[in-house]
Amino acid sequence: MALKKEIIKSLKGKDLICTQDWSKEELDAVLELAHEMKANRFGHKYADCLHKKTFFMFFYNPSVRTRQSFECALTDLGGHAQFLEPKAMRLKTKTSAGEIVKDAGEVMSRYAQGLGIRILEDAIEKYGQGEELLREYAQWCSMPVISMAHDKYHPCQSLADMQGLQEHMKTTNMKGKKILVHWGYSTLVRSWCSVQGSMLLNSRYGMDVTVAHPPGFDLDPEVMETCRKNAAASGGKFTITEDLDKAYEGADVVYSRHWMSPKRYSLEKEEEKKLSEPFKNWRCTAERMKKTNNAYFIHPMPVDRGNEVDDEVADSPRSIIVDIASNRLHAQKAILALTMGDLD
Repeated sequence: MALKKEIIKSLKGKDLICTQDWSKEELDAVLELAHEMKANRFGHKYADCLHKKTFFMFFYNPSVRTRQSFECALTDLGGHAQFLEPKAMRLKTKTSAGEIVKDAGEVMSRYAQGLGIRILEDAIEKYGQGEELLREYAQWCSMPVISMAHDKYHPCQSLADMQGLQEHMKTTNMKGKKILVHWGYSTLVRSWCSVQGSMLLNSRYGMDVTVAHPPGFDLDPEVMETCRKNAAASGGKFTITEDLDKAYEGADVVYSRHWMSPKRYSLEKEEEKKLSEPFKNWRCTAERMKKTNNAYFIHPMPVDRGNEVDDEVADSPRSIIVDIASNRLHAQKAILALTMGDLD
């Protein structure tokens, strides 16, 4: 693939907080480059494009794959990823004095060439605060700010999902493919970011997106409206239903994952968990998968096996959860190369 000069120019230094902020052509470039980098991990022509460059990583919340994949990505591209916990830094918060975002962002931009931030619901007081923080850093940083998952979106995961679907479906044309994204019972309390990010990107690519959830587990209405607009523009469909079994019919992809209720920010975790108890039957099972079009099963991981999905499905030949998890490395390498790299 030969990247267009205008794409290289448009993405150099660009923030990635939500995929909606990028054009379809820019997203296509990420995916094309991610496929290339996966096929030639260490020998790609951009394999050293971040030589001597540093990427700061702020982790307000812990992770499994996010830290691993970003650190490996920087290593593969010749750069360095620096792990930082804001609680160990002298940053101003609502309850303590410290350095404001403006000062921190301006100074850090003199040190590093990129900043990643991971901030989920346990680190904020109300929905939207995580995104507000990322956009405030983006305002004051002269280096690109990349979301490593925040309360609203997880753009890197969404692109890894799409890369996996394109690989296994052997096409970049997703138009008309049906993806079912459904709430799954869990004893965990999970963020909205992965599922909302997935819906936004899939609706941009013309997929028929069906969202199924039990009463009381609605997602962000503004995000849902954006998905409807995306679908209208791309020729896809966007549907929300509470009829889980019917939603499985004809699906090409099934994405079963728990997400918290809108009440989460006013409830303690144990109270939030109680809201899920009446819906233990909301689970991806082999019987339900028989209603699909021999669908692939996807999930951002970690999977709550036996709750969100049965082992029989998660370990089946149509499960591509591990392939997608591996794509976090390659999708992020493409993002970092395009936003931070010296490409010609």
